[in-house]
Amino acid sequence: MGLFSFIKDAGAKIFGIGKTTAEETAEANAAAKAKAAADKLKAEEAAGLKLEETVRDLQLQVDNLKIKIKGDMAIVSGLAHDQTTKEKVVLVVGNTLGISVVDDQMTVENPEPEAQFHTVISGDTLGKIAKKYYGNPMKYPIIFEANQPMLTDPDKIYPGQVLRIPHLG
Repeated sequence: MGLFSFIKDAGAKIFGIGKTTAEETAEANAAAKAKAAADKLKAEEAAGLKLEETVRDLQLQVDNLKIKIKGDMAIVSGLAHDQTTKEKVVLVVGNTLGISVVDDQMTVENPEPEAQFHTVISGDTLGKIAKKYYGNPMKYPIIFEANQPMLTDPDKIYPGQVLRIPHLG
């Protein structure tokens, strides 16, 4: 008798010894998927916390504010002081890169009529938007003020940005 060669990973698993290459690959893939899911969850938690911090930095008063990120959706909850604050929080979160949907679950302490929203298109100015909603382009400061502190300059709006258009009282 002599020396015989075999393909180590091609044989049947006998006596419970060792794993086939396919089993090792499947386990490695499962571990990689679990790690990727855990990393994504950590990143989403961090993004939610960062958005909560941003809202606080903007001095928007929401008691028990919680922002949870799931993919491209943000779920926002808490008690806003008024409707304006609630809408500004939704805009801060929704106008964040990577967020396409905001699930607004906030309640309002002092309810008011809801504002309209306008998505900026190329060529829009606050004056054009004011003319569309109020019939007077000179009322653009109302829109600018309604979107502060998110807007810092009435000339700095961009396509895709969503703005609050408050009711004229």
